[in-house]
Amino acid sequence: MIVTHELTKIYQLEGVVVNALLDVSLSIDDGEFVAIMGASGSGKSTLMNLLGCLDTPTSGTYELDGILVNGLDDDDLARIRTYKIGFVFQSYNLLPKLSAIEQVSLPLIYSGTPNRKELARAALETVGLADRVNHRPTELSGGQQQRVGIARALVKNPSLILADEPTGNLDSHSTGEILDLFQQLNEERGMTILLVTHEPDVAARARRVVTMRDGTVISDVKHAVTAEKSETVS
Repeated sequence: MIVTHELTKIYQLEGVVVNALLDVSLSIDDGEFVAIMGASGSGKSTLMNLLGCLDTPTSGTYELDGILVNGLDDDDLARIRTYKIGFVFQSYNLLPKLSAIEQVSLPLIYSGTPNRKELARAALETVGLADRVNHRPTELSGGQQQRVGIARALVKNPSLILADEPTGNLDSHSTGEILDLFQQLNEERGMTILLVTHEPDVAARARRVVTMRDGTVISDVKHAVTAEKSETVS
């Protein structure tokens, strides 16, 4: 699903060189549930932006679902974001005047997909909001708003879900519900999920935890499915 080789991103801010990402090489298989963990400034958000085709690397290569992303023009990158990637954000990014079903229909409008309301309704049912399809964001709890965001990411049936601090604005109960949902989508539907977080208890729900510091990967740990014990990936 994802292969990066020596992926690097360097910024120049007011004449100062910032090495946001340095020589990151990762291989993530189809159907994995991976947490990218690290403190602020560790490079995890920069990596997520590159994997989501929201930014381009300074050097290195990135292959997504068999497509070499390097060198693609803006239109090709937009098509990848539209059809292959579903995004889930910390702040939900919902439009205040639209109902849940209208929010989830938006990506389908942009891609010209028919039967939008039926597909949006099915996605909302998947995340447990069949009875909230006509509710606006102000009529939903934080956890419910995030479920709408997840339904919006799912509605295009993407190859990859990228979730950037998806529980950052939620209480512990809602956090557990959202993580249960990600785990269900991964285990029952085989969806590939990358979740960025700085919280160890959130990262622990993934099958694999990649920890970053100062723009580099410092550890890569996979949790065995049939045992509680973890093993380090060589």
